[in-house]
Parts: sequence; structure tokens; C-alpha cells
Amino acid sequence: MHVWDAEVRARYGETDKMGIVYYSNYFNWFEIGRTEFFRSLGMSYRSLEEKNVMLPVIDAQCKYFSSALYDDLIIIRTRLEFVKGTRLKFLYDIIRKEDNKLLAQGYTEHPFTNLEKKPINLKKVMPEVYEMLAKCCD
Repeated sequence: MHVWDAEVRARYGETDKMGIVYYSNYFNWFEIGRTEFFRSLGMSYRSLEEKNVMLPVIDAQCKYFSSALYDDLIIIRTRLEFVKGTRLKFLYDIIRKEDNKLLAQGYTEHPFTNLEKKPINLKKVMPEVYEMLAKCCD
């Protein structure tokens, strides 16, 4: 199984008045995680889009266990739960690096579509990319 860690620092603008990272920012971190996950495989979101493959979010969830605070160094641990011909699902762990504390877990699910937002089967359209992603789930 391919797991990729990306690091971000919680910025002041991501926090509320109490210095706690506002809950919706975790979804931005998920986006960073999956973007860097693709980059770790030698491709980018942009390269997929240039080949007429889009990955809109159709489902997302985040469970919060503890607060991320301003200036915390955060690890975004990203992995694929599954990839099918028409969709895939990413899993995320949000971890404070200083104490290795699990702060949140979540997922995002994405269909493969073309630029016109019509469903496509990645296994048929880009079999080499599909195979690379499928190996990440083993």
C-alpha cells in the first residue's frame, strides 16, 4: 500500500479567535494530501486535467479527535482505500508532528469525469494510470 505524508504548518488565518484551526480547513489539507499523493507517483492533478480527466468530490467526511492549533506542524497522511474504473476513495490522517497525536481522520470520494463532467472509466481511458493507482491499494 502506498502512503504519502505531506507537511503543512497551521497558519494564523486558518484559526478562529481561540487559536484553534477552523474545522473546514481540514478539507483544504485533504486536498493538499491528495495532490501531493499524485505528485509522489510522478503525476499531477494538472496533468490529468490536461488529458481530460477530472476528479470532483462527491463525498467527504472528517472526524475530529483533538484540536490543531496555530503554528502546529501537521502531517497529512494520505492513502487510497480503493480505485475502481469509475471512482476512487482517499483516506486521510491528520497528525500533529510534535507529539504524533492523531487529530482527525477523514475521506474523500471522487468519480472520474471528463471536462464536460460526464463519467468516464479510467481503466479504459488511461489504463496505465489506473494500474498505477490500483497498485497503491495493495
